[in-house]
Amino acid sequence: MSGGAALTFRDSSIHGRGGFAAENIPAGARVLEYVGEKISKRESTERCRRGNQCIFQLNEEWNLDGDVTWNPARFLNHSCTPNGTAECIKGHIWIVAARAIRAGEEITFNYGHDLQDYEEHPCCCGAVECVGFIVVEDFFPDVRRAQLKRG
Repeated sequence: MSGGAALTFRDSSIHGRGGFAAENIPAGARVLEYVGEKISKRESTERCRRGNQCIFQLNEEWNLDGDVTWNPARFLNHSCTPNGTAECIKGHIWIVAARAIRAGEEITFNYGHDLQDYEEHPCCCGAVECVGFIVVEDFFPDVRRAQLKRG
C-alpha cells in the first residue's frame, strides 16, 4: 500500500532510534504503514513469549509481526501523549497523525499494552503526563493508583 509522509530516522531521546517528520503533517494524514509478516494467533502467542513486542492484531484470525527489517515503523516510539495512532484500515496497519505534526517532531503512538506485567515495560517518553510505564491510556488511572499505594 502506498502513501504516507516523508520521515527521517535517527537517534531518539525517548529510546534508541525514532522516526521524525521531514515535513509538516496534517492531522488525520497517514504517516507510515506498519508492515510485517502475517502470522496466526498461535504463532503470535509464541513470539510474544520470546519477547517480541512488535505484534499487532489484524483480525480475529491473524496478527502482524512487524519485527522485520523491511518495517521502518518498528522504530517509532511509544509516548503517553502520542501525536499518532495505530489504525487498521482495510486490513493494513497505519500510523495516522492524531494532530498536526511539525517538521522535525518525533512520531509517536501508544503501544497499547495491557496491565499484565506492565512494570516490565517502563516508559521513557518524558511527557508531563507520563505514567512511567507503557500501557494503553485506559489503564493510566490504574497505574497511578498503584504508584500512590506504593508511596
